[in-house]
Amino acid sequence: MRTAYRVETVRAAEAELMARLPEGALMQRAAAGLAAACAPLLGRVYGSRVVLLVGSGDNGGDALYAGARLARRGAGVTAVLTGSRAHEGGLAALLGAGGRVADDPFEALAVADLVLDGVTGIGGRGGLRPEAAPVVRAARGSNAVVVAVDLPSGVEADTGEVLGEALPADATVTFGTYKPGLLIDPAKEYAGTVRLVPIGLEDWLPSVPDVEALQHEDLAQLLPAPSAASDKYRRGVVGVVAGSARYPGAAVLAVAGGLRGGSGAVRYVGPAADAVLARFPEALVHAGPPSKAGRVQAWVLGPGLGDGGDAMDCVRDVLASDVPVLVDADGLRLLDAQAVRDRGAPTLLTPHAGEAAALLGVAREEVESARLASVRELAERYGATVLLKGSTTLVAAPDGGRSPVRVNPMGTPWLATAGSGDVLSGLAGSLLAAGLEARDAGSAAAYLHGLAARHAVAQGVPITAYEVAQGLAAAWRDVWE
Repeated sequence: MRTAYRVETVRAAEAELMARLPEGALMQRAAAGLAAACAPLLGRVYGSRVVLLVGSGDNGGDALYAGARLARRGAGVTAVLTGSRAHEGGLAALLGAGGRVADDPFEALAVADLVLDGVTGIGGRGGLRPEAAPVVRAARGSNAVVVAVDLPSGVEADTGEVLGEALPADATVTFGTYKPGLLIDPAKEYAGTVRLVPIGLEDWLPSVPDVEALQHEDLAQLLPAPSAASDKYRRGVVGVVAGSARYPGAAVLAVAGGLRGGSGAVRYVGPAADAVLARFPEALVHAGPPSKAGRVQAWVLGPGLGDGGDAMDCVRDVLASDVPVLVDADGLRLLDAQAVRDRGAPTLLTPHAGEAAALLGVAREEVESARLASVRELAERYGATVLLKGSTTLVAAPDGGRSPVRVNPMGTPWLATAGSGDVLSGLAGSLLAAGLEARDAGSAAAYLHGLAARHAVAQGVPITAYEVAQGLAAAWRDVWE
């Protein structure tokens, strides 16, 4: 599991650790890891040209000490001081190792091979300060590799927001633990490749992080597997209420995801039965209403449903059930918030940014710029687990922040294709029917969906949503091997 903690928590852990170490030891650990990470990016350290962008905080000190280590290996290291002061010990170490302070920062940046961004650290707020902006723009326009120290300058460590000007990095070297902004867009896009350098914080961090990302071994423990005693009903039946005369394909794709999601059967309810059976003769079909269709352990509601009276009746019928319900697409537009809050069984909402904005009554841009806050607010407002789709998919439970928000590390931009969300809905609903809790079902589905897309991309691009569904079997196999 990859875990991330808020700045306040990191600061408290650092204070506990520093109280038990000689003065400056923690910064030296960070600087050593930073210099070691920079060396292979340079290829050949001796004779390379390194520019340090040095702010007033500890990140500036980390950059100076790392620069001193590179200077001792023969690099030409120049510090550009962007703050009102510089870390005294770090600056002395750099000068003692043969480094220098730039007379003309723009001249130094024009010929740099690598730029270490130590302008602001995890405590920075509100984007870059005006006095640092010209130097940062010069760094951004150079041909140098940019390495962020702990976090790209200008991004918000706790939220992933970018509230002003920021410096995109090719790589970020972060210390002790990940920070939420390194895992969540839009800040994640500024971080480049992220490398975690252990500095001894592990024993001083709480057991429950603020954000976490599953990895293969975590997912392998979540995914359901049949036993010798299993039959299709014991494995779970997922009901799919989707599709319409206008959008029969949505039903086909949701059923495709459901059949690859670990449940024993898919029961389709709706007007697209012929299209579903033509593709999937193993599906069970019923004309409806959902409550008369037969036993299910979870429902998927909404993809391609339309907005007519029959669709509204289906929404009411499914939300009145006593099994877990996943609501997506048109189901979200027809949703009654009170009906969701009144449910006794779990509900999983799967909006994209536009749908989330409508549910919250805000502009789409507000959701996209503050994804972490948005998914948490949705979960609390609706009393439901929420899977917020996007370039970084987030899953939040309605528990007041007691459990971490999960961020999905899998995926590819090629998933931005019509129907891929329908496949995801069917997959997540099937995992609900197989017995996973809503937070686990959403997280596991997002991971498998992204991994399946990567398998599909390996066969050639562009990809279609149906090819993502076809890639799910390979994704399961990949996780279990």
